[in-house]
Amino acid sequence: MTPIPGGERRRGKVTMRDVADRAGVGLATVSRVINGKPGVAAHLAERVRDAARALGYRHDVTASSLRRADRRTGTIALVLEDVANPFSSVLHRAVEDAARAESMLVLTGSSDENPERERELIDTFTLRRVDGLIVIPTGRTDAELAAVRRQGTHVVCADRLVELDQVDTVTADNREGTRAAVRRLLDLGHRRVAFLGDMASIWTARERHAGYLEAHAGRRIDERLVRREIRSADAAECAIHELLDGDDPPTAVFTAQNLLTIGAVRALQRRGLQDRVALIGFDDFPLADMLRPGISVVAQDPAEIGSIAARLLLGRIAGGGDRPARHVVVPTTYLARGSGEIPPRR
Repeated sequence: MTPIPGGERRRGKVTMRDVADRAGVGLATVSRVINGKPGVAAHLAERVRDAARALGYRHDVTASSLRRADRRTGTIALVLEDVANPFSSVLHRAVEDAARAESMLVLTGSSDENPERERELIDTFTLRRVDGLIVIPTGRTDAELAAVRRQGTHVVCADRLVELDQVDTVTADNREGTRAAVRRLLDLGHRRVAFLGDMASIWTARERHAGYLEAHAGRRIDERLVRREIRSADAAECAIHELLDGDDPPTAVFTAQNLLTIGAVRALQRRGLQDRVALIGFDDFPLADMLRPGISVVAQDPAEIGSIAARLLLGRIAGGGDRPARHVVVPTTYLARGSGEIPPRR
């Protein structure tokens, strides 16, 4: 039961009318305060908030959105690959900060690179009537994303390119960042540069592999040095051990994802080769600069990617939904820390 002025008690859910009665104001005043609209004197707004707290009032956002002319819920959703990955967590925070500045709530889930899980999250969020979606796509749900957009929900894809009508995309310059890094190793004199990559179904993995190939333009590549479809640090560690045990092992390694870089570091350290085999990874990771040698990386800017994706989505929600799709490319930065500057042993 809910207390109301006069010592009476009311059964059931607390309503705006209860808050208005307790605060001694009109229902319209309560509605403006609860919905964050201007035009209410500060002392009255504080009285309404105090009454709402005292009564335990909880605003029904879904019901309010159904009454609004624009039908918005004040929420957006973010589908990440894995919220535990440092790249995803930084991107998440950037989206959250941009949304908060516009009084928007962010709902988040991890697809774990599983298209079925991605579809489930997209369905769940759209059923909750989110105003828009930011998705790091697995690359196997384009039809679902296109359907969501046709049904009126705005969509922006981050990190990986999609080519869908009115769906913006924000990516890093994966191909050029990789090409320039591998070229550095070749210019140091390395002739056997191994490549460890993620699943070929992922757009970023394909782009980074393409950058590796472009860096070798005019040079022969030993395909035994190329390992793809590697999904974890443990798998990367095993791949490095296999490469080093081969007849003609690599003198340098390029790892195309931060978890794979971690696995490569483990393998080289366990064999005491961290100062002899050069290593460059794509994407930074925590404490990479604290190792000896420090790990040289092609650094993305996930905060910038997330911020741009959020601004594009919020712009579409605010009224830019009919403009053509945009693809924004964010440059990478090479961080030379030592591991990528090791020359081959003569």
